[in-house]
Amino acid sequence: MKQALSKLFGLDGRTVILPIDHGTAIPVPGLDRPAELIAALAPHVDGFVVNLGLARACQEALANSAICLRTDVYKPDLPEGSVKLFGADDAQEVGACSMMHMLYPGHADEARILAECSDTIREGIFAGLPTIVEALPVGLGLPSAYTVEAVRFAVRQAAELGASVVKTAFPTGASAADFRSVVQGSFVPVIVLGGAALGNDRALLSMVRDALDAGAVGIAIGRNVWMHPDPARIARQLHAMVHRDLSVEEALGQA
Repeated sequence: MKQALSKLFGLDGRTVILPIDHGTAIPVPGLDRPAELIAALAPHVDGFVVNLGLARACQEALANSAICLRTDVYKPDLPEGSVKLFGADDAQEVGACSMMHMLYPGHADEARILAECSDTIREGIFAGLPTIVEALPVGLGLPSAYTVEAVRFAVRQAAELGASVVKTAFPTGASAADFRSVVQGSFVPVIVLGGAALGNDRALLSMVRDALDAGAVGIAIGRNVWMHPDPARIARQLHAMVHRDLSVEEALGQA
């Protein structure tokens, strides 16, 4: 498990992950030529989150990158929230070093979601594959539900279930101190997601800086990179902030 995680986390113990698994959930302008995007951004990220079909179709482009296989399908308007479709065998078949699965505490179908997430974690333990659990209160894209207390519980629940790493949202309207309480409530590393495209580089970098200052060990940001007018530039800036500990101003100054 540690060896597998080391493919995503550098010597500094931090990571920049680019999720490009959105094709089952939302329209994906910006992902129409995924192999080209992967090739352009691979030097600036530590790994990619992909669905099984994309992992198979883009094997050559992904050959030198860490692969995290998305094991469930999620959609904002899906009544079930997310549905498990793949597991550790599929991850190994495409050379993935980890898996990612949703967890929605408070969702109407919470019992099934908990069971499917736990099954994925269990498969990963036996296969030596870490599971990154994406823990979000109630469901996807519900910022009103992402209070500090709810996010803190979601992260702790994921850790208790056996997640190797927890990916979560920065709570709505929260401060760095608020997010620190989320991180301190977990006994496994926490990374922060980016959510919907902000269209504001300073706001994105400020959120990431606050998360890192609060103890997050990295980021998993997709739409704010591949929907950006200059994906390579914002990826370089995020990578520099995470791995070189730059300030917002210093990161913005990176060409």
